[in-house]
Amino acid sequence: MKADPAHWRHTLVPPRAYQVRNICYPVGQARVIIGSVLSRSFPMESLEHSWKSIVGRYTPLQIEVVGTAIVQLLTFYLPCVIYMSLPLLAPEFSMRHKLQKQEKQPTAAQIKDAFLVVMRNQTIALVLQFLSIYNERRRGYPSVFDLSPQLPTLTIFLRDIFIMLVVREMLFYYIHRLFHTKRLYPYIHKIHHRFTAPCALAAQYAHPFEHIVCNVAPIFLPGALMKSHVLTFWVFLAAMLIETSTVHSGYDFWPHLAEKHDRHHEVFMWNYGASLDWFDWLHGTKEKTKAKNTTTGGKQIKKD
Repeated sequence: MKADPAHWRHTLVPPRAYQVRNICYPVGQARVIIGSVLSRSFPMESLEHSWKSIVGRYTPLQIEVVGTAIVQLLTFYLPCVIYMSLPLLAPEFSMRHKLQKQEKQPTAAQIKDAFLVVMRNQTIALVLQFLSIYNERRRGYPSVFDLSPQLPTLTIFLRDIFIMLVVREMLFYYIHRLFHTKRLYPYIHKIHHRFTAPCALAAQYAHPFEHIVCNVAPIFLPGALMKSHVLTFWVFLAAMLIETSTVHSGYDFWPHLAEKHDRHHEVFMWNYGASLDWFDWLHGTKEKTKAKNTTTGGKQIKKD
């Protein structure tokens, strides 16, 4: 049977054009898919639907304990791995941005010790959280956080985050200064200051009592007292974990964010605050001169 010439005109494509079309088609499809995803920007309806599904499927105990553990894993250990891998992955870049000299950097044995201490502290915190929530459920008490299927409004979310940030800063500052007193420092806080040139893991390298009272409580208590939505608490927790691993990273990527706490580890007597300088400014403990370590003495050098 003789084919219709018109049929061939519409179906046959020159070889070169056919190859170009086969290459461009998946690229075009990928652009459409990515554009569609980005244009949606994870709509609140989809997020709320997913959250409702989680609330309906899991118990409050599972949500709080497992959710908090996942946030800790992703937003503390991942930044730690990134920061601490830089000397291996980009040695010149790492040396250029390190705040303290190479000879002061922690050894492999110290990093291993830090990892074990951090794992111990996090295990203690998770066990205490589990026991606390389990006891609440057994006694019939509601969760300290809002676990409702409805998401908080943007206004409430921003309000709670701001209050959490201010209260955490206040609690951390005064508890931290308390641990620097002569009666407590040698027995509790001195452990954390073994790292005079801190690395990211050193953020939670501490006496177990200090970890609960100084690291965990200032982040946990504000949201619990306000009965904030647990998703708001997780966002705040993630931000604080990224912040604390960054300020202990020993790198100057973020202007003055890591430098001021790095100086605190080096000289001990200034910069007691966490993220903000408010309380250091209020009490005159913000470093204005670059001093030598208080244990060695020496003249103060004016800071630029």
